[in-house]
Amino acid sequence: MSTSAAGKSLIHLDGVTKVFVTDELETHALAGIHLEIARGEYVSISGPSGCGKSTLLAILGLLDTPSGGDYTLNSTAVANLKAPERARIRNREIGFVFQAFNLIGDLNVYENVELPLTYRGMPSSERKKAVLGALDKVQMSHRVQHYPSQLSGGQQQRVAVARALAGSPSVLLADEPTGNLDSANGEAVMNLLKELHANGSTIVMVTHDPRYASFADRTIHMLDGRIVSEDRDR
Repeated sequence: MSTSAAGKSLIHLDGVTKVFVTDELETHALAGIHLEIARGEYVSISGPSGCGKSTLLAILGLLDTPSGGDYTLNSTAVANLKAPERARIRNREIGFVFQAFNLIGDLNVYENVELPLTYRGMPSSERKKAVLGALDKVQMSHRVQHYPSQLSGGQQQRVAVARALAGSPSVLLADEPTGNLDSANGEAVMNLLKELHANGSTIVMVTHDPRYASFADRTIHMLDGRIVSEDRDR
């Protein structure tokens, strides 16, 4: 695809590969991934265990680097950046929601959401506005002084979503966001993501659950490190 065409999309992967080498054994986790995600789109990635979906999400989130191919995020070529620059872009462009919540137990709700903004060097008054705004979006404003151990799993995941949103990222990456939740809380988190998408958020979600994959505009099916098919909801 031409540079101008790639520039129209938020995420553009062209021929991305990932090879892990251990004890002279090569594992091809990703093989020639071509993927384009538009701003404001909601995409789910599904496939059996070991198919490469978590590796793909790690590369999208700049947590890992591809072995080959090109990755353009918000018009910036990011595939071969050095670690400090990857970290800087990750902090500003990408929000993460993990299966295990990844909240810090010694920090309260407010401090957990604020922490990534502190790393960014954002002034205190701006941080406060961003944190309270994000917590309001996930209906957790009344829990700012609570600690993770005082919250249910569903509440912890809402806080994790708020932390991801507070920095106004270009894209929200969700890795099995309902994996540690019961069905009722899982449904609530999925409805929250649906609402955020309706308000303009770009979301890329890995899920093994077809019920939740159906929330997305488009579902990408992976097998053996390749995208084998796509379904569109609309």
